[in-house]
Amino acid sequence: MIRGPVPTRPGGVAPRTLELTVDERAVAVPEGVTILDACTAAGVATPTLCFLQTLTPVNACRVCVVELDGSRTLVPACARKAESGMVVRTDSERVRHSRKLVLELLGSSVDLSTAPDAQRFCAQYAADATRFGPDAATVAQPVKIDNNLYVRDYSKCILCYKCVYCGNCIGVCPTGALMFSSEHDLRERGQWDESRQTQADTICPYCGVGCTLRLHVQDDEIVKVTAPLENDVTHGNLCVKGRFGTVYVQNRDKSE
Repeated sequence: MIRGPVPTRPGGVAPRTLELTVDERAVAVPEGVTILDACTAAGVATPTLCFLQTLTPVNACRVCVVELDGSRTLVPACARKAESGMVVRTDSERVRHSRKLVLELLGSSVDLSTAPDAQRFCAQYAADATRFGPDAATVAQPVKIDNNLYVRDYSKCILCYKCVYCGNCIGVCPTGALMFSSEHDLRERGQWDESRQTQADTICPYCGVGCTLRLHVQDDEIVKVTAPLENDVTHGNLCVKGRFGTVYVQNRDKSE
């Protein structure tokens, strides 16, 4: 996962360097970064579902927990600030057990069929949600379709607290609980096929800001629009026009 820029102090003053240990590897990071940043600096991939570098951490999913010497409980790597002398373990038996259980609880209560990261983490930690049995409590409910732009499927919602209904919610949803109507309709018809899709970056035509649109195209149709997180202009965000306003492209005469 692409991480955001390391925090810097106002006025360009360089922060002091902190030294800590992650999985027996010495790592030096700037003051003010999180344990998650330190793990990344150490080359350790840490699973996250509720984290996004452009949002304030909410510690909701608890998938990123790590073991910290001197701490009675596991700590969320996405929110705990790194400190000099910390000894962090990301792959201990205790950490793996906790991550596995969290993923199993999520999988037993919500539909993770459109959550590729969660599926990958489940495979990584051998999480088996079916062990709770067929009577496990779920949040199954009908899909809510109240506009032409996107649908809400709360049976897939893990309460990650990333969304505010502005359109960017679709771009940050980790499970597909919020989804483009075009993608939802194709999935419902069994026609959604990412192997047949191409992606192309272009500049949004609606104003002069210069936001980058990443067009996802299947069978000569734009099926959804995203924005690259690494873009210096948008950082993954788009206005309503930029994210949904490409519908006019589909209204051309296909007989031409």
